[in-house]
Amino acid sequence: MVNTNSMANQIADRLLDIEAVALRPREPFTWTSGIKSPIYCDNRLTMSYPEIRDLIAESFATVIRESYPEAEVIAGTATAGIPHAAFVSQKLGLPMAYIRDKAKGHGKENQIEGLIKPGQKVIVIEDLISTGGSSIKAAEAVRAAGAEPLVVLAIFSYQLDKAVNAFAEAGVPLQTLSNYSALIEVAVERGVIKAEDLDLLRSWRQDPSSFGK
Repeated sequence: MVNTNSMANQIADRLLDIEAVALRPREPFTWTSGIKSPIYCDNRLTMSYPEIRDLIAESFATVIRESYPEAEVIAGTATAGIPHAAFVSQKLGLPMAYIRDKAKGHGKENQIEGLIKPGQKVIVIEDLISTGGSSIKAAEAVRAAGAEPLVVLAIFSYQLDKAVNAFAEAGVPLQTLSNYSALIEVAVERGVIKAEDLDLLRSWRQDPSSFGK
């Protein structure tokens, strides 16, 4: 059985090691949506660290072996989910596909590249869950192809209520290797942030729109 708490903390620790995540509770980042955020996450950096990308791939593979043994295809979201889907599909010996955010405007006008057959059970691999919109669109593309998205598996989630509600409404299961709660816990232990900033960091997750005002 996977120890999800241990895994979440281990992945969070490694993301901090390579600065794939940065925390600035007193000098928040600004997202393209205009929301002020104390965290910035760029999991694309994991591709440049073989040991860490293998840890992520093996963690995904372990979750799939134990919780979704019926999986038949590993599908990555374009573009950040693609490399991780490739690593995982290789470990599991399963076919791989990837899903564009929308259908191409030329050629066969595919949204799914690779082969997903009607009736197949599909794992969707994502790097980051913020509001959940793009991941849910990917899962819906799998459904439109006549297949079944078993779950969206992601490396990290901000754990925003908007995303939790969106996945529930779409009827798409979500599971992540690590998350915001684990990250700030590890960050305090490592001295990356001060213990007195914890309440500030937690308040952002509860109400992102009011943070930094």
